Amino acid sequence: MKALLVESFRKKPILTQVADPHTPENGVILEVQATGLCRSDWHGWMGHDSDIRLPHVPGHEFAGIIQEVGKGVKNWKVGDQVTVPFVCACGICSTCQSGNHQICDDQFQPGFTHWGSFAEYVAVHRAETNLVRIPESVSFEAAASLGCRFATSFRGIVAQGKVGGGQWVAVHGCGGVGLSAIMIAAALGATVIAVDISDEKLALAQAAGASLILNGRNTPDIPSAIAELSKGGVHVSVDALGSKITCYNSIASLRKRGRHIQIGLMAGSQSDPPIPMHLVIAKELEILGSHGMQAHAYPEMMQLIFSGKINPEKLIGRRIPLEDAADALIAMDSFQENGMVMIDRF
Repeated sequence: MKALLVESFRKKPILTQVADPHTPENGVILEVQATGLCRSDWHGWMGHDSDIRLPHVPGHEFAGIIQEVGKGVKNWKVGDQVTVPFVCACGICSTCQSGNHQICDDQFQPGFTHWGSFAEYVAVHRAETNLVRIPESVSFEAAASLGCRFATSFRGIVAQGKVGGGQWVAVHGCGGVGLSAIMIAAALGATVIAVDISDEKLALAQAAGASLILNGRNTPDIPSAIAELSKGGVHVSVDALGSKITCYNSIASLRKRGRHIQIGLMAGSQSDPPIPMHLVIAKELEILGSHGMQAHAYPEMMQLIFSGKINPEKLIGRRIPLEDAADALIAMDSFQENGMVMIDRF
């Protein structure tokens, strides 16, 4: 099959032919129809993820059509249109038994623990636990966009942040994760303040539902500006980028008993951020993470899509063929993309 192969960290991947994946006994083989390009893929290419073994095929946000089914799979068949969470679960450990598949003790991640979706085909293990059916009304591109950024933001805003109507929400960083969080929070009735250093991204944030915007380049004290706009600080603040600055600003933007949601990955030189612990104590703040979303939790998100309250496909900024993915992957850290990059031609 055709695939984008990483042979060395930080060196340009090559488009080449590799062996087709083997069908897992408890899994399936998907023909990839669409796959998103995410900054998590960039972190993997940089060598920040210890699970990756070279040579490697990235890609963890995808949707496709089942082409082969393992002998142990009973509820899925060839031709079914499906997507998967970017964190796939075993379904049997104590953490999964508690319902928290997104932090499974024996989790695996296509594109990290094994070869991913920047290819014509991808293997998905433990299909009964991890496959999510795509309704006919949802495109492959929209389904692929849910896999990492949108689903992680949905769980962060809904389950972790418990955002509701009338609340104030700040989102720091308006890439794919940030725009997803903005769209979801606005759909739930929150007033959203979007923060970025790009006017183009802030314009997208407004289109996604942000009521107010702040450009960090000309706003020297973001937490104070947010406190003034929200009359005392926001109820929920999201670091959607994953930097020492955005993490600190997000926590410092909260009102008393507010909730900080860390969605942006903290890796490399940004992995050890300073935390304003004096504020955490004095204001009784909560610091929470969001690490994907369980397959069994997708129906609530799908219902909002069906109702038209959220439309993840609007967040796709550019569609590219697989042959252009290497350059797009390398450029992810420049933050030049406006919206999600979706690979839809193989």
